[in-house]
Amino acid sequence: MSTQALPYAHLGDALATDYFHVRDQFTDEQWEHFISTRRFVDREILPEINRYWEAAELPWPLMRRLAELGLLGEDIQGYGCPGMSPLARGLVNMELHRGDGSLGTFLGVQSGLAMKSIDLLGSEEQKQRWLPAMAQLEAIGAFALTEPTHGSDSVALETSARHDGDEWVLDGAKRWIGNASIADVVVVWARSDEDGQVKGFLVEKDMPGFTAVTMQGKAAARAIWQAEISLEDVRVPERSRLPEAQSFKDAGRVLITTRTTCAWGALGHAVAAYDAALTYSKQRTQFGKPLCAFQIIQERLVKMLAEVTGMQLYCMQLARLEETGRLTDTIAGLAKLNNTRKARQVIAEARDLLGGNGVLLENHVIRHMGDIEVIHTYEGTETMQTLIVGRDITGVGAFT
Repeated sequence: MSTQALPYAHLGDALATDYFHVRDQFTDEQWEHFISTRRFVDREILPEINRYWEAAELPWPLMRRLAELGLLGEDIQGYGCPGMSPLARGLVNMELHRGDGSLGTFLGVQSGLAMKSIDLLGSEEQKQRWLPAMAQLEAIGAFALTEPTHGSDSVALETSARHDGDEWVLDGAKRWIGNASIADVVVVWARSDEDGQVKGFLVEKDMPGFTAVTMQGKAAARAIWQAEISLEDVRVPERSRLPEAQSFKDAGRVLITTRTTCAWGALGHAVAAYDAALTYSKQRTQFGKPLCAFQIIQERLVKMLAEVTGMQLYCMQLARLEETGRLTDTIAGLAKLNNTRKARQVIAEARDLLGGNGVLLENHVIRHMGDIEVIHTYEGTETMQTLIVGRDITGVGAFT
C-alpha cells in the first residue's frame, strides 16, 4: 500500500462540493467566518491532528487558536463573544468537523452547551463572571446531563439537589461528559427535592465532593476527553443556580441549538470524506488509468456528492428557520437524524474506495469514520430522534 498522504490543498477545498452554489447565499460576515475557519483547518489542523488523535492527547495549541480566531461563544451576543448568525455558526462547525471531530466537539461543548446554558438560563452576574473568560479560553466549561444509567432517557435523571439554607447539596453521577476533567465550571443538571423539577447548577472544579475522571479506551473522537463525574454532598451556593433553569424543558432549549450544529458537523465529516475520495480517485492509477476513469467509480462519487448536497440543503434551511424563529426541536432532530445517517454512508463509501489506504490515518478518512459514530450518538441517537419526530407527525408517543 502506498504511504503517500493526500495533499492538504485538495482535502481542504470544501468549495468543490458546493454543486448547487449555496455559497452565493452567504453574507460577507458568513463568508468571512467560513473562509477563515477553512484556512485554519487546512493550514493548522490537518497537518497536526493525527498525532493528537492517535495518542489520545488534547491538542492544546489548536484549542487555544479557537479563542484567538474569535470562534468561542459563536452566536452569543456581547460578553466578548462573536455574535455570529445561525448560518455563520453552522459553517464554522461544518469546517471544524471537516478538520477533526474532536475539535468540533470541543467547540460544541464549550460554546454550544456550557456557554449557551449560561447565556440562555443564567443571571447577569453569572454571565459577566463566566462568558468573557470562556470566550478567551481562560475558563473551560462542561455540560453534565447524561448519567451512567440514563443515556437516551435523560429526562429520568437521578442526580439530586437538596435545598439546605442558602445552598444546594448535589448527589449523583454523570457519564460521557466532554471537557469535565479539565473544566473550571460544569453545568450540572439535577432534580430538586422541592418540586421534583430538573434544575441547572454551576459546579466549580474545586468544590469538595466533585470529582471527574477521564474515560479510557475510546476508539473515536480521541483528541477530546470525556469524563465520569461523581457528586457526593457537593454544596453549591444559591447564586450558582441557573435562575432560568426551572425544568427539563429549559435544558431542551439549549439542546435544540446543539442538534442543529450536529447536523452541520455531520456535513463537515461527509465533505472531508468525499473530498478525500475524489482526490484519491484522480491520483490513484490502477489497470493503466486513474480510478476516476472507471464508470463504477464515477457512479460512487456522484452518489456521494448527491448525499452531501442534500445535507447542505438541510443545513441551509435550518439556518433560515432559526433566523426567523421557526426552528423546533423536532425539525432539529430530523436534520440531525438525516445528516448523521447520510454522513456514515458517505464516509463508509470513501473508506472502501480508498482500499487499504483508507485505513491509514494519513489519509484522514478512517479518523472521520470513527468520529462520525460519536456525533451519530450524542445529543440524541437516531432511534430517539426518530421516535420524537414520529410522535410529532402522528400525535402518538411510542415511548414513555
